[in-house]
Amino acid sequence: MNGPRRLRELWRRPGTTGWYLPLALLLFAASFLPVLRSNGTEVGGLPNRPYDALAVAAIALQCLPLAGRRRWPAVSLTLVSLGFAVDQLRGYHSLAGAALAIALVGVGSRLEHHRRATAILFTAAYVPLAVALHQLGPGDPPSEFVTFYLLLALTWAAGTWYRSTRIAEAEHRRRVAEDTRTAERARIARELHDVVTHHVTAMVVQAEAARYLTAAPDRLDQSLTAVTETGRAAITDLRHLLDLLDPGHSTEPRTPHAGRLLTLVEQTRQAGQPVEFTEEGAPARSAGSADLVAYRVVQETLTNALKYARGSRTSVRVHHDEKEITVEVGTDGPGPKAQGALPGGSGRGLAGLRERVDVLGGDFHAGPHPDGGFVVRARIPAGSPS
Repeated sequence: MNGPRRLRELWRRPGTTGWYLPLALLLFAASFLPVLRSNGTEVGGLPNRPYDALAVAAIALQCLPLAGRRRWPAVSLTLVSLGFAVDQLRGYHSLAGAALAIALVGVGSRLEHHRRATAILFTAAYVPLAVALHQLGPGDPPSEFVTFYLLLALTWAAGTWYRSTRIAEAEHRRRVAEDTRTAERARIARELHDVVTHHVTAMVVQAEAARYLTAAPDRLDQSLTAVTETGRAAITDLRHLLDLLDPGHSTEPRTPHAGRLLTLVEQTRQAGQPVEFTEEGAPARSAGSADLVAYRVVQETLTNALKYARGSRTSVRVHHDEKEITVEVGTDGPGPKAQGALPGGSGRGLAGLRERVDVLGGDFHAGPHPDGGFVVRARIPAGSPS
């Protein structure tokens, strides 16, 4: 298994000869086949000449540099061009002349620096070659040499197009990877916000209340116990989040679902917030991410109630059916836009909820209630993929 894998890695490694070395050897050998002799590229109309030692050198000079086409495209084109010039001036007209087009594509697609200077240099070198072939040959019209030059330029352009396509694909992959990382960071930030803000807010409210209960030991003990339980819940949720971030994590994610809403409501009540909770209907058999989003909506709105409307009556209504989950959380307090007892809100919470609901194709609304207070409503389609 290691042998084929090693070959694939060598094949894909930048700078490797890849398939160009076999191609160079095949083109070199094919140029000597009797049926293919003198049937290659012909510019200038010189009569065919039998192969000799110089023909072998010219063919080798055209074919073998293709092996370095990927790593040294300009050097490869230079050597191939010299071999091609000898091939045409001597009248060998070998099949190896096809190497010039391959080398031109390589320069167009691989050369990174001095591209314009290279094009000008090889154009200037073509002019004396065309003049010499015109004088040595039967006198083909100049249009023949211009046509051949245009074919060479088109070949270069094909390599340039391939290079630009490759760069565009690499840039697209880079943007996709960056967008994926950004989305993942945003998802982690939302999870941290949802987990930490709710529990820490409840702990701060409970701890502040405990300061005024020193004369009532029973109530003080109850308040401190609530702080302890909330802290343990925060640690549990943080451990779960960190487990999900661990690449070696192999267990199924534990998704907070609507069945845990009662526990969430009880924690908020322990923090001193009066909450009325109503849950109706049976959850869909396959709710997908809808359960998690419903949980986060209730969690964030109860956190905001503790922050900005502490002690105000709060109502939570959740309705399940086969197609969607609807959540409505209202409070008699002013809502998150007012100056609450616990300053420092970042505005991330409601914006994050809106993003979560929008991704699942639902509706989200948060704002003042006509009768006073603040209300959050969310309609979350069930059955969305997790």
